[in-house]
Amino acid sequence: MTPFYDARGNIYAVVSPDAVRHCGIEVPEQAARAAQTREHWAVSAIEAFCSWSPGTRPPRSKEHRCDGLLIGPFQATPPFDLLIVNTDGTLAERSGNGLTIFSQALGEQGLLPGEEPCVLRVHHDKSDAVSPVETSVKPAEVDGVRGFWLDLGKPSFGAQAVGALGVESVMLKGRDVSHVQPLSALDPAWCRSQFVRVGNPHCVTLVSDAEALPDNEQMREPGLSEGLTRIAYAMPSGAGQPCAAGVNLQWAMLESEGRIVARVFERGEGPTASSGTSASAVACAAWRVGWVKAGEVKVVMPGGTAPILLEEEQGVLSRVRLFGTARLMD
Repeated sequence: MTPFYDARGNIYAVVSPDAVRHCGIEVPEQAARAAQTREHWAVSAIEAFCSWSPGTRPPRSKEHRCDGLLIGPFQATPPFDLLIVNTDGTLAERSGNGLTIFSQALGEQGLLPGEEPCVLRVHHDKSDAVSPVETSVKPAEVDGVRGFWLDLGKPSFGAQAVGALGVESVMLKGRDVSHVQPLSALDPAWCRSQFVRVGNPHCVTLVSDAEALPDNEQMREPGLSEGLTRIAYAMPSGAGQPCAAGVNLQWAMLESEGRIVARVFERGEGPTASSGTSASAVACAAWRVGWVKAGEVKVVMPGGTAPILLEEEQGVLSRVRLFGTARLMD
């Protein structure tokens, strides 16, 4: 039986490369090679492990029973290679909740090196980012809850960081941000966005009130869903505008000091209850425009609240860390 794990409402299936091959799906033995040939096997793997069994799909549920598939590890000792497969068959460079879930699965398999940091290497086929993307994970406890701190490294900002083209520069309280015309065409309140790369690309739209935050049901409605898909997804599923490789979309509102409310529409997946890298990007964007200071930031999403630690050196955001926890679903 395929194990499914939940991290703040984000659900992934976790399978080994051998389990994929046992289904008759030919995944190469090396993660790097598997990533480069994903068009030959990824959609079949999603259908094999992430589809609803006939007659079991609940009303109003998503097309797939989870938010993606984690394949790995490709070796028995760390560092561990893995693939993060979106439900449309594309690969992600990084997923905070996905890596939290993968760490939990490794721990249950007895593969994590105790309380020491462990490096996870995500392989992908994106031409605009280095592969693999490495993340150091360390078991930890926050507020009495056992989980993992994920070191996401140094973020980068601006249109160039995510390969965005054709966007205008605008100001938000004296800070330089971007106007993404396809977003503001969907809602005039979505007129100021901050691009952030935390291993994968994000477009954080900054809004002033809760009414401008879309909920997940709204984002699944045909008109809005199609518009957001054109923006977030790369071709051929979307238009790849403004980012040819696609971009994860978030909306963020400052609720109180150090606390940001956010919504997420993921590239390759659509609206999600939560996303770890999205939460990290939201916290980074909030710091960039002066909403929050370095230190602990809490990002509140429908699936739960993500604690983020921002580290600053000489006025530069030098590191972002995400705390996550996951559980095996019944």
